[in-house]
Amino acid sequence: MIYMNFTLPKNVLNIIAKMESNGFQCYTVGGCVRDMLLGLTPKDYDLTTNAKPDEIISIFKDYKIIDAGIKHGTVAVIIDNEVYEITTYRIDGDYEDNRHPKNVEFTTSLKEDLARRDFTVNAMAYNPSEGVIDYFNGQEDLKYKAIRCVGEPDKRFKEDALRILRALRFASTYNFSVEFNTYNAIAKNKELLNNISKERIATELVKTLCGENCSYILRRFKDVFAVIIPEISTVFHYDQNTPHHNKTLWKHTVSCVKHIDNDPILRMTMLLHDIGKPMSENKDENGVSHFRGHEKTGAGIAKIILERLRYPKDFTETVVNLISIHDLRIQPDRIIIKKVLKNIGSDNFSMLMKIQMADVLSQSSYHQQEKIDKLNKVNSIFLDIMANDECFSLKYLKVNGSDLMGCGMSKGKIIGDTLNLLLNKVIENTLVNDKETLLQYVRKNVI
Repeated sequence: MIYMNFTLPKNVLNIIAKMESNGFQCYTVGGCVRDMLLGLTPKDYDLTTNAKPDEIISIFKDYKIIDAGIKHGTVAVIIDNEVYEITTYRIDGDYEDNRHPKNVEFTTSLKEDLARRDFTVNAMAYNPSEGVIDYFNGQEDLKYKAIRCVGEPDKRFKEDALRILRALRFASTYNFSVEFNTYNAIAKNKELLNNISKERIATELVKTLCGENCSYILRRFKDVFAVIIPEISTVFHYDQNTPHHNKTLWKHTVSCVKHIDNDPILRMTMLLHDIGKPMSENKDENGVSHFRGHEKTGAGIAKIILERLRYPKDFTETVVNLISIHDLRIQPDRIIIKKVLKNIGSDNFSMLMKIQMADVLSQSSYHQQEKIDKLNKVNSIFLDIMANDECFSLKYLKVNGSDLMGCGMSKGKIIGDTLNLLLNKVIENTLVNDKETLLQYVRKNVI
């Protein structure tokens, strides 16, 4: 559905009015127009004008100005602590690195400015007096949910190879498909992604994984993902050869991504969780495959991938850790669950439950309902433990190092060992988590 009742923020309306009162054209442009047509609230509002940068600066001389992007025609105006970028209509020069134009030329034509943009849905402009300016049928592509390049797709991707991942990200985020010619140009030019910075690839990849339509993108464009993550190609046609699975490893992976929350850590974990399986396969006497240790092998491979793509250290460590424990078998027993909680923490345990459920939901029907029932029991006990603030870590223990030293215990390793001893006894229900009870035990059995 296309929405036409736009409500622009007051400051945006004032910028447009101020530009027009000084004899210039001014429009909101790009993603904000797309989102308004989809009935969404834009995160920001970019503006475009036929005024030159020095003219923009003169018009807004009474405001704080950021002119760091002025050589590309962009002037940032700060109003009420919000930044609004106003860019002069421009034509991009030749692209030399499959990413950035060598130079830009200013133009007086809005159409020429819109013609240089990536996709039709991002090549529209709007202002209140003229409505939507749409030279390239962006509204029609929004209506039919299609990602289509402006002009010749092959040229667009050779200019800026990052547009390949942007196409996938938009299709995933907005639940769109990629039209035929654009699809073919992506397939033809996918290797150009090797010229794009790892940081930009990492950003687009996470956004794509978190999209509503991610499973379609992973299925349809797996060869593109193999360019940015070469290791993943080993799972594409891999037959798992076990009654627990009725899908190839890639189809199982895609299903796992689909079945989990659209959280970056969880989606990335599911994308890479079984990447160690092909290297870990062993067949038993009946010819059935087993993958003992695949979680540790996969964690090592994932670490290499995520570090190569330069994801933040904490993101990488969390994903790698979750992959290393994703196949951990947890019994629906309160003491066992508390021991696992002690080792991995409540946040990781909560994510692990979601990971294992997505995994099971993506397997065959062989013992599937039993696995689901067991996971639900484990999760129910976990939630009850958390709701009742039951002790499973030192922060819940009613004594600390200072209390032990107050009993006459000297500083050092014995403090930590004693606290862990007490914690284990509380978890195993052989001691009550009460300060005096715990200290009495220490006085009698430790000091």
